[in-house]
Amino acid sequence: DCPPLGLESLRVSDTQLRASSTERFGLGAHRGRLNLQSGIEDGDLYDGAWCAGHKDTNQWLEVDARRPTLFTGVILQGRNSIWSWDWVHTYKVQFSNDTYSWTKSMNGTEEAIFEGNVDAETAVLATLPEPVVARYIRINPQTWYENGTICLRAEVLGCPLPDPNNAYGWESEQGSTDKLDFRHHNYKEMRKLMKAVNEECPDITRIYSIGKSYMGLKLYVMEISDNPGKHELGEPEFRYVAGMHGNEVLGRELVLNLMQYMCREYKKGNQRIVRLVEDTRIHLLPSMNPDGYEMAYKKVSKLAGWAMGRYSYEGIDMNHNFADLNSVMWDAQEREQDKSKVVNHYIPIPEYYTSEDAFVASETRAVINWMQNIPFVLSANLHGGELVVTYPFDMTRDWAPKELTPTPDDSFFRWLATVYATTNRAMLNPDRRICHYEDFIRQNNIVNGADWHTVPGSMNDFSYLHTNCFEVTVELSCDKYPHVSELPIEWENNKESLLIYMEQVHRGIKGVVRDKDTEAGIADAIVVVDDIDHDIRTAFDGDYWRLLNPGEYEVTVKSEGYFPSTRRCNVNYEGYATICDFRLTKTPKQRLREILAKGGKIPKDLQLRLRQLRLRKLRASTKAINRRRRVYQQS
Repeated sequence: DCPPLGLESLRVSDTQLRASSTERFGLGAHRGRLNLQSGIEDGDLYDGAWCAGHKDTNQWLEVDARRPTLFTGVILQGRNSIWSWDWVHTYKVQFSNDTYSWTKSMNGTEEAIFEGNVDAETAVLATLPEPVVARYIRINPQTWYENGTICLRAEVLGCPLPDPNNAYGWESEQGSTDKLDFRHHNYKEMRKLMKAVNEECPDITRIYSIGKSYMGLKLYVMEISDNPGKHELGEPEFRYVAGMHGNEVLGRELVLNLMQYMCREYKKGNQRIVRLVEDTRIHLLPSMNPDGYEMAYKKVSKLAGWAMGRYSYEGIDMNHNFADLNSVMWDAQEREQDKSKVVNHYIPIPEYYTSEDAFVASETRAVINWMQNIPFVLSANLHGGELVVTYPFDMTRDWAPKELTPTPDDSFFRWLATVYATTNRAMLNPDRRICHYEDFIRQNNIVNGADWHTVPGSMNDFSYLHTNCFEVTVELSCDKYPHVSELPIEWENNKESLLIYMEQVHRGIKGVVRDKDTEAGIADAIVVVDDIDHDIRTAFDGDYWRLLNPGEYEVTVKSEGYFPSTRRCNVNYEGYATICDFRLTKTPKQRLREILAKGGKIPKDLQLRLRQLRLRKLRASTKAINRRRRVYQQS
């Protein structure tokens, strides 16, 4: 089968599109791309289709393939708009090698009439009766929605043919030198590939499941580590999550490519990969929404449309399905005058969310349980449909449609987003056009999530407020479901970004918080960085990781039953964390509780210490009483 020319993926540039007439610039030929999304307002520069300036059968949209091409089919959609209803019912197709002489697509002895759309969003494929070799193709609407006008979005299918005399012949097809399994994998094929990687690298990989989808498909995770199945003291935990929206499939394939690549490069002795595997415990979830993916997969790439498979089988958008902890924290801040008393981390999940009646997807519950069981430090949520990296908060504070809403760790989140965006080949391309209607190029391809559009209940915000884990969202491609021929290119676009982003888990400070007497690790100790209103906690072994930009920080560690401990920690510019260990001393009260709990006798030194504390408290209370008496007598 011939692949798409690339109207949707933007491989076809604006200069390759031409039209007989245009209603206005925002509805020009350059907007006639399959699945292109419009801006919120009709009449702006970013409307959702090509629309002809006249209503007659002489209108056309022309695509220049720039080389001889075997054209095999056309995919058509109507106009994307929340205000207008426009689509083409039937159309003809013509071909040319010079734009002067045109031949018709014939069905036997008659000119072929192709069926178009009956609504604005469903993509409809028309296969040519006979493939035709030409350079140019025109789509010529014949009938359209009676209450609308001539508007369409399109993709053209065709196989490029060799032409040594073509002016664009130097543009060889890009690909990848990595010998990976570049294809779309359904559930069974994904499971088979993961098993093959595990068998190829059994010493550094492990496959496990975190739960099941609504339809019973397991949510498989590939762990990559030099000691799989075990949390190692001082080693940070990292995760990539893909396929939250089942029809945004590029992340799924990139994660599968990544596990293959890391396995093979580790065996080759690639020192960068060896360091990652030995110093990091990596978890790769290629499909959070396998039910949605299977729906999109069965529709085949370009026919899946913009929303087919996005939601869970129950119709839940998982990116809005996590507990809204932002509102819990902000409401507490408004009620409490002393802001230091407001919990700024590990915010508990509200009771309403955990009830059996709560409309929470089984996939969401599985991921939350996963987050709670493993002390993740850094993560990225891989999406599709745009080219941008977004960072928390994703939700606006006052429910505005969009508003800059930074976290206390805004500078580090901006660093994380920048690291991915500035190493991504597609985002770095200075000549690329915008995907739909947002110009993220001017913002260096990063944006605060809430400043793009508010997303209550996002996984990024939940991860930050309920666990220690920092997470961004990466929108990987304008095309949610790239054709299989584009997967090698997309791997090369993202390979360096995927690797360098993982390496950021080693920035900042890390260490172990121990009991000074027993040297045992202290779990759930609170790590406070001065001037950053977001704390983290130690894991079950007492180890912690605090992501920070280079600089000097005053760090305090607190735990119930211990005296707080403070020290200064320097974060350098090298790509490894500064070690800042803490040893906490038990308070006398805590020591007393532990002795009494064991039925033991109180040591003399502790008796003396407790007596001194009681005397100190008595003196302080006596001074306070005498001070109040003097004030009373003077008045």
